[in-house]
Amino acid sequence: IIKDSATGPYLAGSRCGACGHTFVGERETCAKCTARGRMEPVRLAETGRLFTFTVVERSFPGVTTPFIDAIVDLDDGAHLKGTLTGIAPDPAAIPFDLPVRVEFREAVPVGADRPYLTYVFVPQEGAPA
Repeated sequence: IIKDSATGPYLAGSRCGACGHTFVGERETCAKCTARGRMEPVRLAETGRLFTFTVVERSFPGVTTPFIDAIVDLDDGAHLKGTLTGIAPDPAAIPFDLPVRVEFREAVPVGADRPYLTYVFVPQEGAPA
């Protein structure tokens, strides 16, 4: 997560100048076509679609369960893992290919006194919830 005082926080990634594939985070080599030195930094898409998920029923002490652990295909081709909120943690109520958007929030780890910036996925307006 990059904090930009002008535009707000965003997720940073890398796009290959040879094949155009987009990845989360900084890279020097493309994992798709193996091109070296062709990666360019990009701001990742903030919308995408739910690829797969699991409902987590047990977790670390202090983590509220159940929650939805999801993998999302972002609209720019990158793939991102995170928590899906704003929808019941019931597998029957969670449609695959659900349109989602990235939302940034502050969180406080268990036993800590300072928050950190994180992201979650939320259903897009008009998507079934």
